Amino acid sequence: MSRNSLDSFESRTILALGRSRYNYHSLPKFAESFRADISRLPYSIKILLENLLRREDGVTVTRDDIVALGHWHPRTLPDREIQFMPARVLLQDFTGVPAIADLAAMRSALKRLGGDPARINPLQPADLIIDHSVQVDQYGTLSAPETNADLEFRRNRERYQFLRWGQRAFRNFRVVPPDTGICHQVNLEYLARIAMVAKQNDRKWVYPDTLVGTDSHTTMVNGLGVVGWGVGGIEAEAALLGQPCSMLIPRVVGFRFAGRLPPGATATDLVLTVTQMLRKKGVVGAFVEFFGPGLASLTVADRATIGNMAPEYGATIGVFPVDGQTLDYMRLTGRAALVPLIEAYFREQGLWYSPDQPEPRYSDTIELDLGTVEPCVAGPSRPQDRIPLTEVRGSFRKSLAGLMQNEAARMDRSILDCWFGDGGAPRYVAPELSIAPPDEKLGPLERCVPVRQPDGVAYNLCHGSIVIAAITSCTNTSNPSVLMAAGLLARNAVQRGLQVKPWVKTSFAPGSRVVTDYLASAGLMAYLEGLRFHLVGYGCTTCIGNSGPLPDHIAQAVVDGGLAVAAVLSGNRNFEGRINNYVRTNYLASPPLVVAYALAGNISMDLTRDPVGIDPNGQPVYLRDIWPADEEVADLVRRYVTPERFSRGYADILRGNGDWEGLPVPASELFRWEETSTYLKEPPFFADVTAVPAPVNDIRGARVLALLGDSVTTDHISPAGAIARESPAGRYLVSLGVKPEDFNSYGSRRGNHEVMVRGTFANIRIRNLLVPGVEGGVTKYFPKGEGEVMSIYDAAMSYQEKGIPLVVMAGAEYGTGSSRDWAAKGTRLLGVRAVIAQSFERIHRSNLIGMGVLPLQFMAGETGATLGFSGGETFDIDGIASLAPGGTLRVTARTATGSVREFQVLVRIDTPNELDYYRHGGILPYVLRQTLA
Repeated sequence: MSRNSLDSFESRTILALGRSRYNYHSLPKFAESFRADISRLPYSIKILLENLLRREDGVTVTRDDIVALGHWHPRTLPDREIQFMPARVLLQDFTGVPAIADLAAMRSALKRLGGDPARINPLQPADLIIDHSVQVDQYGTLSAPETNADLEFRRNRERYQFLRWGQRAFRNFRVVPPDTGICHQVNLEYLARIAMVAKQNDRKWVYPDTLVGTDSHTTMVNGLGVVGWGVGGIEAEAALLGQPCSMLIPRVVGFRFAGRLPPGATATDLVLTVTQMLRKKGVVGAFVEFFGPGLASLTVADRATIGNMAPEYGATIGVFPVDGQTLDYMRLTGRAALVPLIEAYFREQGLWYSPDQPEPRYSDTIELDLGTVEPCVAGPSRPQDRIPLTEVRGSFRKSLAGLMQNEAARMDRSILDCWFGDGGAPRYVAPELSIAPPDEKLGPLERCVPVRQPDGVAYNLCHGSIVIAAITSCTNTSNPSVLMAAGLLARNAVQRGLQVKPWVKTSFAPGSRVVTDYLASAGLMAYLEGLRFHLVGYGCTTCIGNSGPLPDHIAQAVVDGGLAVAAVLSGNRNFEGRINNYVRTNYLASPPLVVAYALAGNISMDLTRDPVGIDPNGQPVYLRDIWPADEEVADLVRRYVTPERFSRGYADILRGNGDWEGLPVPASELFRWEETSTYLKEPPFFADVTAVPAPVNDIRGARVLALLGDSVTTDHISPAGAIARESPAGRYLVSLGVKPEDFNSYGSRRGNHEVMVRGTFANIRIRNLLVPGVEGGVTKYFPKGEGEVMSIYDAAMSYQEKGIPLVVMAGAEYGTGSSRDWAAKGTRLLGVRAVIAQSFERIHRSNLIGMGVLPLQFMAGETGATLGFSGGETFDIDGIASLAPGGTLRVTARTATGSVREFQVLVRIDTPNELDYYRHGGILPYVLRQTLA
């Protein structure tokens, strides 16, 4: 809660509820004083408006800011900056450890500069949930969760000890121990309050629950009507230290739902449909609000699934209003005591949703009849690429031909078109078990490799073999309906005598202990375990890339055959190289479809007409035979998903197991960095910070470190998964005596900048066009003639030794994906001064500025290709000293032969605040200097 508002519009008033009295800033009173009708403003704009009214101080928030937001118009383009202050901050451990490390380093830097280290302290409540570190080492057994938890703790003991120190050293900072749940599900089911209460000057204040989180899927809580979004760790750190989030008043796109989902369609099918529609529409940087009569049929769990994937459809938020479904969910999850205040406050504020009220005015509107949603998956590498279940076989075949384009180019096109088009005759067994020889006309596209497991089981491994089937991710495990459906489908399959194919690595990793409680009580866990979908732990696992190693015989067959095998997961991301290094095609699906595909065994099996298996009597069993009825799913949810289970599941959420509680915690204001640590090193970002920033200068003679195409994700830039032994990071760890089996993951080592800078642009699937036809983190080092091929890290270090600045050149949607601050931190440490791209994803653009890297955008219609750049040029960027938000700069490219080309680029520093951050070398040096002052 911030200091008292100036209250220029006299909006402060009292809400009386029983014996309690709450101060609040009334939107209706503001409208009366403002002499304007704000009733049809979008819900999210009203939330922002209350935020400004409550924080008006004449400096950070002015009367003019409030007037500008109060005059929000659907057709106005975003050009006015406001300062939003979230009520709280959410972190997970992959991004949270480097965030806390930065705060610890800021304390040390402040002391060196003569300030008080204790002033570096969270001013907003912050919760960090440890959920990203568990991986699927063991699976398919009852001992898997204990084994995986033990391995997680052994690998991450040093990191966890550091977080325990942070919990003691910093105020307003709580840590939820490992093996508890996934941060967004815990936020949805336990942390979120919807209406926040705080004391100031002995008065109670009530205001909307809002937040930012260090994970892009923070938007999951939008399903509860809570406005919040993902930011990079550096922006979250600034928010923790009392800095508001600078933003432009947003466009708001309305998404109208009508009707209800048809039988057999799930919330997962719905969110994949919405994602495809909104990506096609183009909502990057916009707020999306869902409304319409169809809301009545969508539970908060369904809504949260849709809100969760806002990053995938490109929006800043995907928010639902507060209504009766919201209150029902709060009661269901054990928070009934909060309901009276939520309802009273949101009704008084005109924030309560009723389907018969006038619809808000939106910048644009899109509509979906829920009755048209059909079962689907998304893949093989982008969440927005939805595929109806009937078209999966043909889609996979086209993707396979793309992956093997050289081989496909030598084939008869008519044969390929037939193979793509009709999908062939129905298959009664998976190709891995077929005794029929492959079609010779299709050659390598139907390649299979014989495999014999250690237990003697033999089969072929083929293109499309499903080697990973994972029920994972908060996106779906927060939704009891799809989990009950998965359990019922497993029951029906077991009762028909079906088994998961032996080459499939199965796992079940829910985001809350409540899930396994209600599934066990409903009698369904035993059936999931009967298909080897045993619990492997409570955490993100496969969705974040912690799928663990494939069995050796599977991995070897993939390599020997150059096979494009598949993963099917109930997650939210399926980017290249994310799920597993050996798996090239990844498909998002609902939990029951994950089970169905594990039974079928190959992604090219058409579940709408091919059997998922053969029963012991030799009879084919089809998906329609085992798919559960909606009525049975609803009945089990009603009977077994109860408030008592949520209250019991979250009663001791802050108390870890014996290993956690037994960690020694140093009691010190400053963290003592150990030189020998391979997990935690003092971040270098404050080593040379002075009280006054140095002036920014133009860029001269820059070389291109990477020339990249479209849709380069933050996974491409800074992978979170396994560290390869022969990579720069792997060689570094080996040099310190770390065994490859103890490498852990990039994500777990984000507290060590030496590992992370070596891992930047090290994704095994990244394609640097400077080295065409090659995948992985390599580039050309140009000072040597035509360019010497070497790792991106080694080249960057060589450029730094010679004092040569670097740029990265990319296509559209640069930085799609996770709110991964190391994608910007690593870029900075490699010596990259600017990134020139066709377009940027919101969070990564902000992160680049937050690290002092200049984001520049090609003018409309121009790309590096249309301008004829090979990547071997040198670049001068002029006008940086006098740049302005949204302005342009001149870039001059020079080739080795002396030819010169000039072009203009758009400065993607969008607000004055962002310009301040850039001039200070980043947001954290800016905050440090502000604190010192």
